[in-house]
Amino acid sequence: MTAPPTARSPAPATPLPRRGGPTRRRSSSGRARRRWLAAALAALALAAAAGGLASTRRHAAPVAPAGPRFHGSDARAPVGVRVTVEILNATPIRGLGRRAMMFLRDRGFDVVALGTDPSRHDTTLVIDRSGHPEWARLVAHALGDARVEEGADASRYVDVSVLLGATWRPPAQPFYP
Repeated sequence: MTAPPTARSPAPATPLPRRGGPTRRRSSSGRARRRWLAAALAALALAAAAGGLASTRRHAAPVAPAGPRFHGSDARAPVGVRVTVEILNATPIRGLGRRAMMFLRDRGFDVVALGTDPSRHDTTLVIDRSGHPEWARLVAHALGDARVEEGADASRYVDVSVLLGATWRPPAQPFYP
């Protein structure tokens, strides 16, 4: 009769995997997975970078056409007179109307309205709304000898309307952020 194994007797030995055994095969397949995963992540990062570059190019603001920077003068509003001006940006260039507003305000004109005109213009047009053509000529001269037209309209509550064209360039001075 054989005695049952006791706590002191060793358990039956199970063979341990050798150096070149199944453990080796698993690690090589693990390396292949890691390589594949690294290649997939690299391809994904490359695709994301290409997509990001394409989306910034597609949604980029239109670039202003090259040309002379600024042809305006240092014309100022008459002392003691409030010349009210509205500026309508008639270009696809974002922020051009705001820069013209700051430019005219620095010269004493009271810019009371700023907006976007749906029509597109290449050249700047200054319209006299109040019957004071000398004020419209002053604004046109300040903006660089823009074209002046008469178009009296008492319902607008402004003296001068400016349709800012794509050829207008602000002076190369620091502007307000």
